[in-house]
Amino acid sequence: MRSDTTHFHCEIADRIATLSLARPERKNPLTFDSYAELRDWFRDLHYDDTVGAVVFAPNGGNFSSGGDVHDIIGPLTEMNMKELLRFTRMTGDLVKAMLNCGKPIIAAVDGVCAGAGAIIAMASDLRISTPDAKTAFLFNRVGLAGCDMGACAILPRIIGQGRAAELLYLGRSMSAEEGLAWGFFNRVVDRDRLIATAQDMAARIAAGPGFANMMTKTMLAQEWSMGLDQAIEAEAQAQAICMQGQDFHRAYHAFVGKQKPIFEGD
Repeated sequence: MRSDTTHFHCEIADRIATLSLARPERKNPLTFDSYAELRDWFRDLHYDDTVGAVVFAPNGGNFSSGGDVHDIIGPLTEMNMKELLRFTRMTGDLVKAMLNCGKPIIAAVDGVCAGAGAIIAMASDLRISTPDAKTAFLFNRVGLAGCDMGACAILPRIIGQGRAAELLYLGRSMSAEEGLAWGFFNRVVDRDRLIATAQDMAARIAAGPGFANMMTKTMLAQEWSMGLDQAIEAEAQAQAICMQGQDFHRAYHAFVGKQKPIFEGD
């Protein structure tokens, strides 16, 4: 995977890719270019086995303030319907690329996490925050619907329909305490432990069976639209495929030999 990105920061080490948005002086807003580059990066990740997990980190004490007011919001007011739809489909494609990249994503949230920034956290697999994190799906406050980038489909599945409706109708901030109680955040840690906690979790995931983790992520996404019978059958097929993998055999032989398995992702 490329780490020489232009519109966001990317570091890859020990099978973990750590991303963060640029321009901390403006609380890391998204631009047309950063949307597109992130979308393409996550699309490419689907075909790369050198990365086993992703950490989406804050920069300068904030996660992201969402779409840039001057670089995105202003130009959008001058666009026609065709141009607007091209933009909204592109932003949705970022979420789809994250969901389909095959690698678990951990959002490490600090400070402002608003608009599209909140969507990036929502589209991640796991979320860790500091006590100072303020997460807001604030589309309503700028005259837009809360149904942005999959929010009406994904957010209720994480925190429940009523809580999601409250955040999407009011556009208010969700505190870290609320986010933890509602299941949005997996844990809340002090700021000086945020990155280390996320990196430790990512390292544990990256050391696991990569193909099986990909299958788990795939099923978590695909089973949203399945009935129970269909989901159970899909999982039966997925698990049978994983049982043909070498990591399954490695785990068995390690157990028999009273050793810790070393997974290689195949």
